[in-house]
Amino acid sequence: MKQKNYKRTTVTAALPYANGPVHIGHLAGVYVPADIYARYLRLKGREVLFVCGSDEHGVPVTIRAKKEGCTVQDVVDRYHGIIKKSFADFGISFDIYSRTTSKTHHQFAADFFKKLYDEGKFVEITSEQFYDEETHQFLTDRNIKGECPRCHAEGAYGDQCEKCGATLSPEELINPVNAINGNPLVKKATKHWYLPLDQYQGWLEDWILKGHPEWRSNVYGQCKSWLDGGLKPRAVTRDLDWGIPVPVEGAEGKVLYVWFDAPIGYISNTKELCEKEPEKWGTWQQWWQDDETRLIHFIGKDNIVFHCIVFPAMLKAHGDYILPDNVPANEFLNLEGNKISTSKNYAVWLNEYLEELPNRQDELRYVLTANAPETKDNDFTWADFQARCNNELVAVYGNFVNRALQLTQKYYNGIVPECGEPTDTDKATLAEFASVKDNVEKLIEGFKFREAQKEAMNLARIGNKYIADEEPWKVIKTDPERVKTVIYISLQLTANLAIAFEPFLPFSSAKLREMIGLQIVDSGQLTVDSCHADCDQQSTLNSQLSTVNWEDLGKTDLLPAGKQLGKPSLLFSKIEDETIKFQTDKLEATIKANEAANATVAPVKETVAFDDFTKLDIRVATVLECERVPKMKKLLKFKLDDGTPKGRTIVSGIAQWYEPEQLVGKQVLFIANLAPREFKNGLVSEGMILSAENYDGSISVTTVEKPVKGGSQVC
Repeated sequence: MKQKNYKRTTVTAALPYANGPVHIGHLAGVYVPADIYARYLRLKGREVLFVCGSDEHGVPVTIRAKKEGCTVQDVVDRYHGIIKKSFADFGISFDIYSRTTSKTHHQFAADFFKKLYDEGKFVEITSEQFYDEETHQFLTDRNIKGECPRCHAEGAYGDQCEKCGATLSPEELINPVNAINGNPLVKKATKHWYLPLDQYQGWLEDWILKGHPEWRSNVYGQCKSWLDGGLKPRAVTRDLDWGIPVPVEGAEGKVLYVWFDAPIGYISNTKELCEKEPEKWGTWQQWWQDDETRLIHFIGKDNIVFHCIVFPAMLKAHGDYILPDNVPANEFLNLEGNKISTSKNYAVWLNEYLEELPNRQDELRYVLTANAPETKDNDFTWADFQARCNNELVAVYGNFVNRALQLTQKYYNGIVPECGEPTDTDKATLAEFASVKDNVEKLIEGFKFREAQKEAMNLARIGNKYIADEEPWKVIKTDPERVKTVIYISLQLTANLAIAFEPFLPFSSAKLREMIGLQIVDSGQLTVDSCHADCDQQSTLNSQLSTVNWEDLGKTDLLPAGKQLGKPSLLFSKIEDETIKFQTDKLEATIKANEAANATVAPVKETVAFDDFTKLDIRVATVLECERVPKMKKLLKFKLDDGTPKGRTIVSGIAQWYEPEQLVGKQVLFIANLAPREFKNGLVSEGMILSAENYDGSISVTTVEKPVKGGSQVC
């Protein structure tokens, strides 16, 4: 299908829920590919708006607030700040990142609903929904739990079973209860407004199935499946106390359903930006209502139905908006062979990554793009992360750039040499990399970012092979004029790499541009500290800055002879084994914690007579002293105040779970009439301190909440 020439492009990235930080699954599925595309468009000199923001309504944020015992506003404020900062630190170049709790959004979403309501675009339906009589609340699907009717796992949600992945409705659950408090539920009638998707069935079939066969197969296939199944009216309001109030009479206690208000956030956030900077961005209408604007949604596969069927139907019902031209949704990214789970804390969180691996944003961007789940689920492993960073970024890209710049510094004091008459090898090398621009461009335009980055890396492979084959460090002894040409060509390849990798690896591209004196037209480009160059040299570099854009990719005169380059430094450094072990240990600890939380209680031992139990003399004692036993790593020796003048010594095998000073001053329970036990070193234990063994094997000493006199009996 022939591509229309649009005047501008609106790029949206799915609004992340403000109920937790962003993880690598979100990055690989939505934000890294969206950023690559937006940066590429800017490099091409096209008008582009890249918009996103926090989704702060809906059930997930209310569940988080209840778990943490705070207000919902506290939750969304905290996580909005964490998410926004993480995106900025990771180089995601949003033109605006706002939020759905803003006044602009509340008013805009309410007005959007009211227009459709006034024009009779909704249908009113009264239905019976699950209700908690104790809390006087209708419950959303996510707030309902029960037994899965498919796999019979306990704890399946009213919209999905996380164990088998089945999509569910609350009515399908066996013994549904309130997920928060376990209360039993009843059915109660309530009235809501619905978007009659069935009325848009024919139009959607024409628009998607006939109008957009070029969409990714996973997107097209899911849309076709929904359409083949027949669309039904979908509620646009909910019985909740958190969200945007429904702006009509008789709707007290009801809010706009989060799936209805969230995509409107793209538009309201654009309005917010345009009102702040009208001279730069113009009006919001030109980005959303002008036929010369192309709209692209970047989302994960769980959002396909909303962005390809529901939101377009909303826009069509409103009547004033352009429709998405493409929705390049990605599939899911797994982690070390397991599903990423926010509820189980099994993820690589972006904010933690940025703290634990500082200044390694591009390494993660590179690996996530290389493993992008573009048409099927893919897997992230820390071993692959290390291998790709060390064997590709360091050994190929970084190695070539460092060789070219170091040799220039060594032989020519950092000044680009003159190019002599090219040999057949030179011509073949130049011809080989000349086609890279067209290849990368075609792949990015087709939303094939994984292949596009691979093609960009081929530039570095070409350069690495060229400089290795030509061996200028040897030739310099016999033919110094030839070396000038080799270095000149190597430097042109280096400059091309700075352009080719700008959409993918903005941090290292900024560092490389700084070293070779290039600046790029606005691409959301980053700058780095010029600490590698002294002041006089930096002044010279600044006076020789060359401005380039995407169209310069493939040129062989980007760095003219005589240009002074900066002092070279490494673009990338190796990822060490200790770094990887730290990350894998974290994940393993999370798995064990989850297993412990889900473990069943150990079976109760055989019944004993009450008289047998009373034979145990369990008492309270205060820990006066606690120390490790030399040469016996598992043992701690306690000196206890048990109410007797002598006191009591007890040895306990809990050293791996406690530091001695943690227990001094604690009041513990001990068995006073247990036969003494003598150890090989002559140490005698006069009783047993009581502890509890957790499901994961860890030990917790049983202590007394309120102080009592030493020697008091437990009854």
